[in-house]
Amino acid sequence: MGPGIDKLFLEVAGCPVVAHTWRRIDRCTSIDEVVLVVRSGLESAFVELASRHVCPTKRWRMAVGGAERQDSVWNGVGATDPMAELVIVQDGARPCTHAEHIRDCIEGARKHGASVGGFRVTDTIKESDGNGRISRHLDRSRLWAVQTPQCFRRHLLINALSEVKRLGIQVTDDTAACELIGQSVVLVEGRWPNPKVTTREDLPYVELLLQQEARV
Repeated sequence: MGPGIDKLFLEVAGCPVVAHTWRRIDRCTSIDEVVLVVRSGLESAFVELASRHVCPTKRWRMAVGGAERQDSVWNGVGATDPMAELVIVQDGARPCTHAEHIRDCIEGARKHGASVGGFRVTDTIKESDGNGRISRHLDRSRLWAVQTPQCFRRHLLINALSEVKRLGIQVTDDTAACELIGQSVVLVEGRWPNPKVTTREDLPYVELLLQQEARV
């Protein structure tokens, strides 16, 4: 987005991006509590967000984000109820995640221990040699683009992130942490668009999806 711009607070379809995301999680009947992992200094902004746009019905609290994504997830999981069976991790910048998709991911983790939402890759995928040339053709029939929600049995996610810490490595998502402890992750195919706001060009598409859903 550029320096000094927090994409989570850009307005789309009448309120900030993250407010749409929070409301979807808050209204999911399978979820009991919400932990917001926020950058230090933004706590008051989220308190205002709750009162002005979200009006949460579930208990919620905040945890301070870490230097890397895995550190933020660790802090967030640590703030959840120790008696919780499952933990679901969601990007604040995914405001269009469908309620049924959230529930499907939760059920996937309940049955298998860990799940991740995603879509089968439909484009032809090539591997680069690092110098702008194709080095290998990949079989797209076995490829998925994974997103969030990512859902786990709480103790499994803690064990996986503990292993990441022990090894001193970085992982791009929590399913990669599960691989380190040999925990399989079931893929849950999405049936609805689930874009992530990354650039300003994403906003018109996200707004269209939100408006279409509101008319249904």
